[in-house]
Amino acid sequence: MNILQTFTALRYPNYRLWFFGQLVSLFGTWMQMTAQSFLVFELTDSPAYLGYVGFTFGLPSWFFMLYGGVVADRMNRRTLLLAAQTAMMALAFILAALTFTGLVQPWHIIVLAFFLGVANAFDAPARQAFVFELVDRKDITNAVALNSTLFNLSAVIGPTVAGFVYMLTGPAWCFALNGISFAAIIGALLLMKLTPLPPNNQKGSALTSLKEGIRYAAHDKIILPILCLVAVTALFGFAIATLMPAWAVNVLGGDATTNGLLHSARGAGAVLSALLIASLGRFTFRGKLLTTGAFSFPVLLLIFAVARGLLPAMIMMLLLGIALVLVMNLANALLHTQVDDALRGRVMSIYSLTHFGLMPLGGLIAGWIAEFSSEPVAIIASALVCLVSAAAIWLWVPKLFTLK
Repeated sequence: MNILQTFTALRYPNYRLWFFGQLVSLFGTWMQMTAQSFLVFELTDSPAYLGYVGFTFGLPSWFFMLYGGVVADRMNRRTLLLAAQTAMMALAFILAALTFTGLVQPWHIIVLAFFLGVANAFDAPARQAFVFELVDRKDITNAVALNSTLFNLSAVIGPTVAGFVYMLTGPAWCFALNGISFAAIIGALLLMKLTPLPPNNQKGSALTSLKEGIRYAAHDKIILPILCLVAVTALFGFAIATLMPAWAVNVLGGDATTNGLLHSARGAGAVLSALLIASLGRFTFRGKLLTTGAFSFPVLLLIFAVARGLLPAMIMMLLLGIALVLVMNLANALLHTQVDDALRGRVMSIYSLTHFGLMPLGGLIAGWIAEFSSEPVAIIASALVCLVSAAAIWLWVPKLFTLK
């Protein structure tokens, strides 16, 4: 471990703008996510409805995310990000206005979640590929790790603050503060001085480009299993995040503050894990760490499912955050090092689709199981699927877990 290498990517001026702009914006995003999920549960008293909202957010990914990757490979990524972030800011202010006026209904949240998902379908592939424009190739892994750090650092602070703000003033201010926070990333994007990329030489239709990206990912012996591991983790591993409000109330007997503390504990573990990866610099045992995360995550999830009490639950959420980042962060970094530059946006759109398309579907399934049985049963089922899948991928492509 080399502490001096932990923040290597911050030496790049454009990446510094990106990092701090994102930190503020993601703080607001986590506030809204936490407050929105608890508001939905208060309005409906239904864990299944939590899954419906998440599924609606993820639905546009299936229609637009891969096309978003084609767009990210063909147009200026900063321009694409500016358009997507502005749209997200507007949606946050609409939700805030509906909540301030007392008019908000569950169907409003469903509709806004859908349009947020549309904006995200174009934002996510561009965001993933854009990092490559901010740092040199040799520092991509460090930049990806720091991206994860800022995402999860905001996940520590945002939900906790959201829980207290929710209890003191209600959810509307959480949504309004999220809208305001978008000014930071929009301003950062406008201030960047980017080196022009080589001219794009893609020919043919968008559909042809899309097929090329899918064919490339499907036939690569390293990229395909990485994407499979990410897909399983997104589909089943994130079920706990969807069920968190119901878990806080029904299992732990808590409230909005309990919900925020659980989210923050997971975020704290994720920050520690991401900083560890960043501090390792240009290390040569990424595959081994990926293996550790892939097997430890479902085991920890099983322990969490049977743990009771706020303190044990927070400890397990901390450890789950560490393991989850080992899987998702290292998978992201390994994809960046394996993919051809000309196909980066399209391959990262497939990676993003596994997040934003499969994660809500997994939340929907977990919500149904919890509705008709219990939250612990839903988590145990998800953990077992993740464990079996990790073993199957390990047997399928053992080389994946020895990558440097």
